[in-house]
Amino acid sequence: MSNEKNRREALIYHAKPQPGKIKIVPTKPYATQRDLALAYSPGVAEPCLEIFKDKENAYKYTSKGNLVAIITNGTAVLGLGDIGPEASKPVMEGKALLFKIFSDIDGVDIEIDTKDVDKFVETVKMIAPTFGGINLEDISAPAAFEIERRLKEELDIPVMHDDQHGTAIISAAALLNALEIAGKKIDEVRIVISGAGAAAVSCTRLYKAFGAKDENIVMLDSKGVIRSDRENLSKEKLEFASDRKIDTLDEAMVDADVFVGLSVANIVSPEMLVSMAKKPIVFAMANPNPEIEYNVAVAARKDIIMATGRSDHPNQVNNVLGFPFIFRGALDVRATGINEAMKMAAVKAIAKLAKEPVPEQVNIAYGETRLTFGEDYIIPKPFDPRLIAEIPLAVAKAAMESGIAKQPIEDWDKYKEELIRRSGNDNKVVRLLHNRAKASPKRIVFAEADHLDVLKAAQIAYEEGIAEPILLGKKETILELKAELEFDADIEIIDTKATESKGQRTIYATKFWENRKRKGVTFYYAKAKMRERNYFGSMMVETGDADGMISGYSRAYPTVVKPVFEVIGRASNVQKAATVNIMVTEKGPLFVADTSININPTAEELAEIALMTANVAKTFGFDPVIAMTSYANFGSSSAPNAVKVRKAVEILHKNHPDMIVDGEIQMDFALNKELLQSQFPFSKLAGKNVNTFIFPNLESANITYKLMKELNNADSIGPIMLGLSKSVHILQLGADVDEMVNMTAVAVIDAQEREKRKKAKSSTK
Repeated sequence: MSNEKNRREALIYHAKPQPGKIKIVPTKPYATQRDLALAYSPGVAEPCLEIFKDKENAYKYTSKGNLVAIITNGTAVLGLGDIGPEASKPVMEGKALLFKIFSDIDGVDIEIDTKDVDKFVETVKMIAPTFGGINLEDISAPAAFEIERRLKEELDIPVMHDDQHGTAIISAAALLNALEIAGKKIDEVRIVISGAGAAAVSCTRLYKAFGAKDENIVMLDSKGVIRSDRENLSKEKLEFASDRKIDTLDEAMVDADVFVGLSVANIVSPEMLVSMAKKPIVFAMANPNPEIEYNVAVAARKDIIMATGRSDHPNQVNNVLGFPFIFRGALDVRATGINEAMKMAAVKAIAKLAKEPVPEQVNIAYGETRLTFGEDYIIPKPFDPRLIAEIPLAVAKAAMESGIAKQPIEDWDKYKEELIRRSGNDNKVVRLLHNRAKASPKRIVFAEADHLDVLKAAQIAYEEGIAEPILLGKKETILELKAELEFDADIEIIDTKATESKGQRTIYATKFWENRKRKGVTFYYAKAKMRERNYFGSMMVETGDADGMISGYSRAYPTVVKPVFEVIGRASNVQKAATVNIMVTEKGPLFVADTSININPTAEELAEIALMTANVAKTFGFDPVIAMTSYANFGSSSAPNAVKVRKAVEILHKNHPDMIVDGEIQMDFALNKELLQSQFPFSKLAGKNVNTFIFPNLESANITYKLMKELNNADSIGPIMLGLSKSVHILQLGADVDEMVNMTAVAVIDAQEREKRKKAKSSTK
């Protein structure tokens, strides 16, 4: 992607459909006059008076306890430097977004127009009563040290400068694990720190807290090794000044065990790595380009343990592993600060998590067969769902043990359940899809590529590494649209009606006719149909010239399904094809079937649909908990539609006793765990969070998923085709670009799974 195009897309992302990345939404009813009278005058006076009696009641009656201020003066923004408070606002909004999606904390960005430390501190102190915590961000050193120190001393709420402590906490966890793998002790290893800014200072202090020795540490700034005999050293630099008579990074790296880079790109050479001790640990964390490229480093030393700040290599040191969860734990016990004990607890929790078995959902998200603790996996992945259940809990316990928790937690099991519930309201399933697809992109046919939105989806899929598009449509139109989109990649374009495609049409027509000649298909008919994109595209997939196809953007579903069924057909062990939509909701992803094909399935067909849908859930790393829905509950109606669902459940219970499936059941009982437990405790679903819903007929499933999509603003991924012999998926008419990109990822993953099963089958022969 060109820099100009990337720039334009970034600007559009931040500007449309409304400016910015965050907004405020009500959490209480406001429909009636009574609601408004309680929300404001006169009802609001009552909580005001309670807070006047005791300020701590602000946590009980307002959002203070879940509200963090993200505060900067814009003097050290990312890699942009001193760009001022207004220009820093997009970054602070981004931080608020991360707080919300990773730990369900509401963040409010505040940009302060001053470089004066006293004025900055005074401003934050004056607004502090609004917030439960303060996250300082992108403030230049040495002011950052003084600002944080004073605010921690003068406020009684959690305060943390993430640029200092976030990287320190994550890298310390990585270092502890790397040392364990290398068989080295932290109090013995020689450590080189490249960089002397806020993050470098905080990292080194934390390493020392875990046992690193001053005499074994060498820190460098832009002038070289920080030596004790250098003049005009700041207080922080003097703290880490070395007595060794060396000046350069080359000299410092000789026999060093650990290199920690928090400086600039490409300052470490392969020769420097060669000079290091056996099993060197190298954390090159400069962003976006590290001190030494990952591939260069691992080529120079086969025994290296390497981490970077990048997501495209193993061992990403990413602050998002820390700050959302540290503040979550601190807020939940109303800690009066974030102390060293809490930071060290976070380090230990992160390090410990990397040693535990990795959930299949995480393996799937990163396209790994099995992530295991070792040189390429020393810290957890950012999308690991266990982070929110483990780190806040450890931080909260440390706050209590160190005596700064105002509201101690008594029931830790209940608290852990609450934390897990908080993690279900974002788009992790979408990120999982994209990451899984990127692990092994496949050739996907876009059958309507001469439509602007379809071509844009193909472009995104290509540029994000999700798929290798094959574009079907009028070539002249596609080339014009590619130029408009600045999509200059060399992508295969096929005009199915053009003269140059005649040979391929003839080959496909012959094969199609051979397969269908006893089903009323003539060779003339077959040749005519190969001029149509959905027949031609389906034949590309059927013959292996492509791995998958998506279509349906511009045509009604039935007209697209017909050629797919005629060319591809059902898998050999499937009686009925079906579809499932994944609804991305506040309750997490919900699998809804059958949304597009079977008008009135039989009990046997419903059971088969349930099995296929369960396999989809497992493919994406979720354990299916299946409700067979109806207007009745467990035998309350003897009408045919209810009996049909009941019979399907009986089939599943008999043939698949380990499946967590039950019904017939009404939707409110399926969604409300407490209601179900109280009324039907005998059900297999009792006490469980249902995530998969099988509907008794097409109209109920289709109406439900579209109602969820439009009324609840839930993203929909699908309809995902079930039961075909190849990876072909049909869009809903008029699908938007994001939906098409997501369905492309689904088609890629489907093709990956089929390839995996084929290899497994051939290996057993």
